[in-house]
Amino acid sequence: MNPTENVINSMFEKLEKFIRTETVVGEQIQVGNVTLIPIVTVSFGVGAGGGGGKDEKGNDGTGSGGGLGAKIQPTAMLVIKGDEVSVLPLSSKGSFDKLFEMMPEIISKIDCCKPKNEKEE
Repeated sequence: MNPTENVINSMFEKLEKFIRTETVVGEQIQVGNVTLIPIVTVSFGVGAGGGGGKDEKGNDGTGSGGGLGAKIQPTAMLVIKGDEVSVLPLSSKGSFDKLFEMMPEIISKIDCCKPKNEKEE
């Protein structure tokens, strides 16, 4: 295997460890009787190259290099309460901003967090 292939294989091995099912479908969060599961978008880019030749003195030389970048962004929240399942999309204006805006709605659906006079009998 040539040096460029080594670089590419190494990058993809690292990427494979980074991007797993748990990366795209996050670990569930239990809040009272409600289960929240984050849904995440993963994007990445890879570039690699190599070459060889002779310098001005006639010496042989080779070189290779590569780069990899990734971005993880929450895009939705799966909300499970009993038999009810809903998806709360996170808007493009800022995923975490949207999640914080939705917290009152999420909390209002959770019996354990309601004041006693609001709980259903």
